[in-house]
Amino acid sequence: MEAVENGMSPIPIDALVLTGYGLNCDNETAHALALAGATPHRVHINALIDGDISLPDYQIMVFGGGFSWGDDHGAGVVQAVRLKNRVGHQLLEWVARGNLVMGICNGFQVLVNLGLLPGLDGDYTRRSVALTHNDCGNFRDDWVRLAVSAHTPCVFTRGLEGIELPIRHGEGKFVTDADTLNRLEAQKQVVLRYANADGRPAGGAFPANPNGSLNDIAGICDPTGRVFGLMPHPEAYHHWTNHPEWTRQKEPLRRAGRPLPTAPTPGVRIFANAVAYLRTA
Repeated sequence: MEAVENGMSPIPIDALVLTGYGLNCDNETAHALALAGATPHRVHINALIDGDISLPDYQIMVFGGGFSWGDDHGAGVVQAVRLKNRVGHQLLEWVARGNLVMGICNGFQVLVNLGLLPGLDGDYTRRSVALTHNDCGNFRDDWVRLAVSAHTPCVFTRGLEGIELPIRHGEGKFVTDADTLNRLEAQKQVVLRYANADGRPAGGAFPANPNGSLNDIAGICDPTGRVFGLMPHPEAYHHWTNHPEWTRQKEPLRRAGRPLPTAPTPGVRIFANAVAYLRTA
């Protein structure tokens, strides 16, 4: 995606994409990262736990979607416990060095269970928010509209406003206590909100808010903006034909003799923002 300037190759960015034990979406995530200009590496979680790979070799880590360990003890719980007990200190040191972390869907659930989010007061070990069962009582597989905060420190969403992404989850309801919620709002850590067609927050109304999340929260970041978790799947919108209405978009363009879309999708732009940040940091 990024042009080579002044005859010099761009700085290589290596991204770690975890796989294994019920995780999925790793191929799509790796593909989106490649489109964004990174070099993705799909790595089994055991390779990280056993020390077969070195975290300092990577600048981005993506905890992807799926059903890690079948969500048997709650979504993302077992994966978070294994990582925290085996490589927890390594993760904290790696994050402190300025690297980037994204958690998508099940990955978001892992991040909040680890305590990497929301990271209030610089504490990346304390669990203070949760993602629990959807209010509707069932699994939701749909596309949602999202309002993007213009004031958040999140490096992943720079330049984005209203976007659409797919969701597929049964435990996506964001909950926390009133004090934590107020602090997240005051510190601009709420990055994404479920929105109506007009772009305004859904106000808790189903199906625009598909799970009943407090304050329509679909994604948050830590105070630095370098750790980001969201329930929607940006990797699943890596080409314009992924959108459910792509045929309706295509036909007017064809009849008008205009070219089909070639610009990066909002999903790819989220990953591209991460790559751009690291190359200019």
